Amino acid sequence: MDGVLVAHSLLHRRRYDRCIELCTALLAANPLDQAVWLLKARALFAKQYVDDTELEPEGVADLLLEPGAQLAQLPRPGTSLQRLRTAAAGSAAAGPPGSARPSSAARRPASGSVLGFARPATAVRPATSLDAAFQQQQAGARPPLTSSGRSVRLGTASLLSEPGGPFVNVQKLNLHKYSTRPALGKMLASYLLVVEDNAVKALELATLASQEQPNDWWWRLMLAKCHYRLALYRDAESQLRASLQLQEMLETALWLGKVYERLDQPRAALDAYLRALEAPSASSGSGGGFAAEPALIIAVARLYDALHEPAKALTCYKRALQQDNSSIEALACLAAGQLHAEQPELALRYYRRLLQAGLQSCELWNNLGLCCFSAQHYDLTLACFERALVAAAADQQAAAVWYNIGQLGTHIGNLALAYQALKICLSLDPLHAEANNNLAVLEMRKGNVELARPLFRTATKLSPHLADPLFNEGQQIAIFFFPLQTLDAGKRCRA
Repeated sequence: MDGVLVAHSLLHRRRYDRCIELCTALLAANPLDQAVWLLKARALFAKQYVDDTELEPEGVADLLLEPGAQLAQLPRPGTSLQRLRTAAAGSAAAGPPGSARPSSAARRPASGSVLGFARPATAVRPATSLDAAFQQQQAGARPPLTSSGRSVRLGTASLLSEPGGPFVNVQKLNLHKYSTRPALGKMLASYLLVVEDNAVKALELATLASQEQPNDWWWRLMLAKCHYRLALYRDAESQLRASLQLQEMLETALWLGKVYERLDQPRAALDAYLRALEAPSASSGSGGGFAAEPALIIAVARLYDALHEPAKALTCYKRALQQDNSSIEALACLAAGQLHAEQPELALRYYRRLLQAGLQSCELWNNLGLCCFSAQHYDLTLACFERALVAAAADQQAAAVWYNIGQLGTHIGNLALAYQALKICLSLDPLHAEANNNLAVLEMRKGNVELARPLFRTATKLSPHLADPLFNEGQQIAIFFFPLQTLDAGKRCRA
């Protein structure tokens, strides 16, 4: 069988490593075979590809070098993701409100111990240094290129890969030539941006190609991706708007919302998503062409979650689940919403659906235990927590489960179980503020005032927004150090 057909079959079956090896062997025999070069470039691109339409965590360089980072320190409530929405419209407090869900470091509602679902890894982990922050990769989309019934097309020396060297010699590329050849130029631009991580060269190629093909929306989108990589967000916004004027595409709409989120303009991002839901599709040409797109609906739901509007978010998740009944994120978020709404029986239905889908994670079993606990099925609660401890892959996950076991022991009156569980929780995660507070309460009940006081202060230092440690410490001081004054105050209150 023809080796090119075999490589094409391997690419479509997502066996990228074998496809790359076969294409390398074919290029060794004929280094100027353009079709084989395209197959290898597509395989390398698909191997490195991640969904780049979702907002990735900010790196250190983004936080330090963001233009205008010192402006608008007190934005209006509900117009910024940098500060959580306050309970009162005129409040300027930066701490999270008491009714808000916990949020992650990426300024999203926590999707681990709370939702039982970790959203797909659409970006690298948050950078810990400036050099690492600049190396975060993005990716673009590229339609496939068939090779059946092909005729051998020879490339040029700029695409010639040297043995033991890079696949593409970027310094020898004649970008003017490839800008006039759409199939080769688009694949080359995607390869430069994703695999080579060379946004400057990809920007040069996209600029030349957009001049040669001004009515092609894809090159406008590629320009926006390159500008986004270079932190030129306003330029990326203008290119995305130009691309949408040429052709209404789902990926472009998702990217425009992503740019607005990076600019900390959630309302503008929400408007962009809602306009896309009503925009005409490329295939039908009628209005509402993207209204059935789960990715777009989930993007709207995430923004509502980030703005602490859970009712609207749950409505969007239900709508996404109607369009895609296998959406793991929609199921997990609906389950978490029902759990927070004190409807554990309904939440159990969604979590059972996740189990039927084959998911087995510490967060899922932990939330199943919380649902059983809220429904007062204590025997099933312990069984679910045991499964969660077995599935725990990190100390923080196990610490969260042991904290919940401590809560269970407190509610059923088994203070010895609660005390031991909180001790284990703090041994796994000493920075757990709630565990420090609860352990201090148990120590105070035992009469160990000197042991309880530093635990209260540690909890307050770790989470200044928590009111419980401050209240408990004040109550401890009032009872143990000023008992007569506390008694007199109680009599005055009763009078």
